[in-house]
Amino acid sequence: IERISEVLFGLFMVLTFTGTLSVADSGRDEVRDMLVAAIGCNIAWGFVDGVMYVLRNLVVRAREVTFANAVRAARRPEDAHHLVATQIGPMAAGLDRPGLERVRQWLVDQPLPPRGRTRMKADDFRGALGVFLLVFASTFPVVLPFVFIDNLQLAMRVSAAVAIAMLFLCGYNWGRYGGITPWWSGLVMVVLGVVVEAIVIALGG
Repeated sequence: IERISEVLFGLFMVLTFTGTLSVADSGRDEVRDMLVAAIGCNIAWGFVDGVMYVLRNLVVRAREVTFANAVRAARRPEDAHHLVATQIGPMAAGLDRPGLERVRQWLVDQPLPPRGRTRMKADDFRGALGVFLLVFASTFPVVLPFVFIDNLQLAMRVSAAVAIAMLFLCGYNWGRYGGITPWWSGLVMVVLGVVVEAIVIALGG
């Protein structure tokens, strides 16, 4: 879900630029400015998304340590059971008291989290780089038609077709992951993407 979301973020961002071009009013200079702005914007957005990825990982690890310590520090098993059930979420309804107690005891038996667990790790930076590349790479399929096709009207149509195909593939894969009919979710993503992009452009995004 996160990988597809990053592709969609980058795609929506670049469509904000390509969707505002006018065949009647745009020349090669306007197209060049659009390309520079679209690529630059997605570089900046990819960087911000990468930083947020690292921060999210830090918060998640800190939350895990806090949760484990809270379970150990609980004075009554029932208090620890409540913490475990809250952490698991709705599926905790399938655990009775002995089941929650087994989870609590397993947590208590685990070694204490090592010092520095919440610090940044190499994997965080590798993941952040992956996020950046997903956002950045999603720019090129949509803008490449403007690079290789001189006819602006044709370039816009090819670019739009590529964008629709990318939206469909993102929705298709979301549907496969979520157990929804992939073709249906792909079509819904196309419609939703067009509506969202129209609203963004109308609001001056």
